[in-house]
Amino acid sequence: MARIALTPEAERTPEEQAVCQEAISGIRGRVPAPMIAWLKNPELARRGQKLGELLRYQTTLEPRLSELAILITARHWTAHYEWAVHKREGLKAGMDPEVVAAIAERRIPCLRDAQEQAVYDVATTLLAIRRVPEALYRQGVAALGERGMVELVGILGYYALVAMTLNVFEIGLPEAFAPELGAEPGDPVPEG
Repeated sequence: MARIALTPEAERTPEEQAVCQEAISGIRGRVPAPMIAWLKNPELARRGQKLGELLRYQTTLEPRLSELAILITARHWTAHYEWAVHKREGLKAGMDPEVVAAIAERRIPCLRDAQEQAVYDVATTLLAIRRVPEALYRQGVAALGERGMVELVGILGYYALVAMTLNVFEIGLPEAFAPELGAEPGDPVPEG
């Protein structure tokens, strides 16, 4: 059960209502899950959801590449709701189901091209050691361009914020528990 709930519409402040309306009338057409918590600070909610729109829908990276980066981040944080949503979106965007399974199992996947390899290598390295060595940086720029590298880092950072928000406030759990990720200590898991 989530630790925090979306404030019922009748109980929202004018600022909260305005931010919700912006999200609903935007690209998503709904209030995104982490915004449930972010609404406690309406300006954080406004800016966070706008950054999310940009990074999810308006980068130079193809959707399969963005979803690959998001799934790597969700796996890193064992963010069940984020994983469940972006697994579906990644498969819809053309990701290989075996790549998705390998990420879930923390195995190195067989990737189809230099762009996927660059996203995977940069993302996993940055999340593991908090840096990107020069040779890997050059590989990323060669495959994605400088703008693509900047966008990739933005996606990784934004979805780390999303994962932390979802995990701390247990948004979407236990309903969206992803069994393929397993449980981390303290995770609420569905019964049965």
